[in-house]
Amino acid sequence: MTSVYAAGDAGLGGPLDVSRAATAVLDADGTVVGWSPAAQRLLGHPPQEVLGQPVAALLVGGEDGGEDEAHESRPDGTGTAAGPPDTASVSRRVLRMRHRDGRVLRVATAMLPLSPAGTGPARLLVVADAGETEQWEALQAMLRGLATQSPVGLAIYDSGLRVVWTNAALRHEMGPSEYSGLGPDEMVTHGEVLSEGYPPTLEEMMRRVMATGEPVIDLQYRGRPPFDPERDHVWSCSYYWLRDAGGATLGVCEETMDVTDRYLAQQRLDLLVRAGGRVGTTLDMARTARELSEVTVPQFADEVTVDLLEDVLDGESPAPGIAPAGRLVRVRRPEGGPGAPLAPGERPRIAYPPDSPQTRCLASGRSVREDPSERPGGPPPRARLAVPLRAEGATLGVVTFAWDGRRDPFDAGELAVADELVARTAVSIDNARRYTREHSAALMLQHSLLPQSLPELTGVELAHRYLPADNTAGVGGDWFDVIALSGTRVGLVVGDVVGHGLRAAATMGRLRTSVRALARLDLAPDELLARLDDLVAQAANEGAVPVGGHTMPYDEALGVTCLYAVYDPVSGLCRMARAGHPAPAVVDPGAGSVTFPDLPAGPPLGLGGLPFETAELKLEEGSLLALFTDGLVQSRERDLGEQLDGLRSVLADHRRPLDELCDRTVRTLLPGSVDDDVALLLVRTGMLGSDQVAVWDLTADPEAVSFARAAATKKVGEWELGELSFTTELVVSELVTNALRHAPSGPIQLRLIRDRTLICEVSDTGHTSPHLRHARSDDEGGRGLFLVAQMTQQWGTRYTPTGKTIWAEQSLVPDWGGDEEF
Repeated sequence: MTSVYAAGDAGLGGPLDVSRAATAVLDADGTVVGWSPAAQRLLGHPPQEVLGQPVAALLVGGEDGGEDEAHESRPDGTGTAAGPPDTASVSRRVLRMRHRDGRVLRVATAMLPLSPAGTGPARLLVVADAGETEQWEALQAMLRGLATQSPVGLAIYDSGLRVVWTNAALRHEMGPSEYSGLGPDEMVTHGEVLSEGYPPTLEEMMRRVMATGEPVIDLQYRGRPPFDPERDHVWSCSYYWLRDAGGATLGVCEETMDVTDRYLAQQRLDLLVRAGGRVGTTLDMARTARELSEVTVPQFADEVTVDLLEDVLDGESPAPGIAPAGRLVRVRRPEGGPGAPLAPGERPRIAYPPDSPQTRCLASGRSVREDPSERPGGPPPRARLAVPLRAEGATLGVVTFAWDGRRDPFDAGELAVADELVARTAVSIDNARRYTREHSAALMLQHSLLPQSLPELTGVELAHRYLPADNTAGVGGDWFDVIALSGTRVGLVVGDVVGHGLRAAATMGRLRTSVRALARLDLAPDELLARLDDLVAQAANEGAVPVGGHTMPYDEALGVTCLYAVYDPVSGLCRMARAGHPAPAVVDPGAGSVTFPDLPAGPPLGLGGLPFETAELKLEEGSLLALFTDGLVQSRERDLGEQLDGLRSVLADHRRPLDELCDRTVRTLLPGSVDDDVALLLVRTGMLGSDQVAVWDLTADPEAVSFARAAATKKVGEWELGELSFTTELVVSELVTNALRHAPSGPIQLRLIRDRTLICEVSDTGHTSPHLRHARSDDEGGRGLFLVAQMTQQWGTRYTPTGKTIWAEQSLVPDWGGDEEF
């Protein structure tokens, strides 16, 4: 039978293979002359029941009860309408045949010609279950489709991992080359496994598949196929183990699909996601440019340069529309490019040729791609893309992406990604530009509101440092001040406004002006802070805002801390009060010990609740006071105790020059960046000698006026200030007379101080302050203070616990005002 099948049609197989299917031999009339054991097993009829019978007797529905697949002959052996059967053809039909037990079976049949009609057995009828046959034929069709029509590339590797077969799709993916005998890593160049968690080569990975039997699904692999050797492609690869019926290893099957476009789209999407989280994390333009470079190199480009207009770096608003190529400043240099990385504050100017992509990009306001093929010869090919940085219709600068060794220009996908990256970066840079402008304005305002220089005073030696917060926090509202008061006394101020920015700086200026005005009234420290607290509370109430149906006070000065101290170099006393501010450090000039006096804290300004209290310290000559804001010793990263110990260690060496002590304090306590403003004021105390002060206690007697004039004139002469004798005599006479008139029952004291000016002070127990007025021509008095004001530099009144003191200052070089007549 096998030889008969071989001589017939080799196209049969599967369930209809004559070596295992049910077969019946028919003569020319369709009579069964042969019946195989497989036919008996399939239909149940033993040979003696069917031999000699027409095969049509086994059919259900007669000769037409079948479904033709090819109709060259009928099961009974007769020819078609076209003529006798063709001995070279095979007729297949699906028929219904009756089983011996009465069941109707649906079977697939094939008719093979055996010999010419009339010479013996004419045909061989092959019968098999129709469902099984159809399933096998579908499988065969699928295998033929995988080999010829499937879009998935297939390759079969033997147990030695050499290619033994490839389908048409793989040859289309890789190119029409001969791959038989190649290993898995030899089919492409520059191969690289991209998926994490797998061996570095395909061969190692395939051996693991054969060792474990576990398939690998969707492994991503990158390489350059033979048909496109200059460009990377990415494939999605799957691998599974091939074994024979006995379980022996035959090799590995590989399925591949070129997913380059999908991979690039995913990579570009991931790039945009990373850029959204990593570009523009600060309000610093140079930092933003560096973040763009770090995100895009080397995933998207080999190098990136960022050039901004100089006005943009300065915080200025760029003009709408396109921008000229001149006045560009480089803020990001390519990694590994010429020169060292840009130093902070470095501004290298860049000039591009007129035909460069950057110049054309700035002139058009659109991205410009450079085609490497347009530059034949010369250096290795390099593709460049210039993209304008634009925000709100204005150009801020240009970003240049470059790829080395690339011969083709950028595709539309890369251009879209570059435009999106630069657009996001432009928003961040524009925000940084706006912040730079506001920060510069706030810093300028703050510096203009702080003391430009400290006064030169006999009783104190001064030094200071002011450190604005880093750009991340912005300009704050810390301030310090030194105020020259009457009687050679000195007012010392440090304060800290909550918050940062223009509002904090403006609030600081308002408070500093208020303190200076109140200090000129010669108020005690606690009274000055109380007056300042009232001003803050009043301003807060005037600026109340509605919150939840209620009006809440609002003012930037709410919660401000302040310390105010008055040092008297005549007595050596320092009286101070604080509103929630850190206590100063005091250094004893003899022992060198550093203490922090336990001053009553008082509430911050505007909060109310507790009164302010004044503490009085006796300071030896040469003592050191350190007044500071909390930014010097407090932060989230630094421990307060350690900072105070560091301040003690620096100030213990108090004999150093004050400027050097300021620098050492800043270096020791603030080695890095600061997130809050810092104000530091160092004061070394001095005292006036006994030969510079003269004091007389006067009785409440009109004769005291002449005594006071004579004593003052004599003392002025001893001080070799005879040219001031007349004025001094007049001032003393008027002030003592005024004291006798307004405080006739109390003691009166006259004090002369020779410092940078000649100061005359008269103290009494009265609390009524005299007022300067213009007397009418018929008035008998009222001209005394007017004369005093005209003949001295300045005059004023200060109150004491026991009364008041009226004082007047004269320049040591008299100025009579030219030809002015009195």
